[in-house]
Amino acid sequence: MEWGELDYLILDLPPGSGDIQLTIVQTVALSGAIIVTTPQEVALIDARKAATMFEKVNVTVLGLIENMSYFVSPSDNQRYDIFGSGGGQREAKRLRVPLLGQIPIDIATREAGDRGLPITGQDPESPVAVEFTKIAKLLSEKLD
Repeated sequence: MEWGELDYLILDLPPGSGDIQLTIVQTVALSGAIIVTTPQEVALIDARKAATMFEKVNVTVLGLIENMSYFVSPSDNQRYDIFGSGGGQREAKRLRVPLLGQIPIDIATREAGDRGLPITGQDPESPVAVEFTKIAKLLSEKLD
């Protein structure tokens, strides 16, 4: 596939440190890696494995993003930490990388994604869109 002129190419890879990740780091000059995890321990185990693999192949980990950090109920505005809390922050500190953001679980984001439309375009003021925009700005600053 021909990508044309790009500012950034971001690859969303499955968790862990398997063949796909190793092939990419061996064939593409990477500016860095971003570790995405959820707050619970079972996901953090995969995040640690990925960070270790990137360290072994001299790829800088630019930071960590905690996905599915929490859910705010639309009926009562109550926050629920479905997968626990603080896991991303603790892991980022352990890895000595910044916690780039915490993305909440959000119905509107899922609905926009099902329609093939990014939430940042559908509702740029939503908490998820604001968090994605913040993360993009942080990464852009790091890479420039």
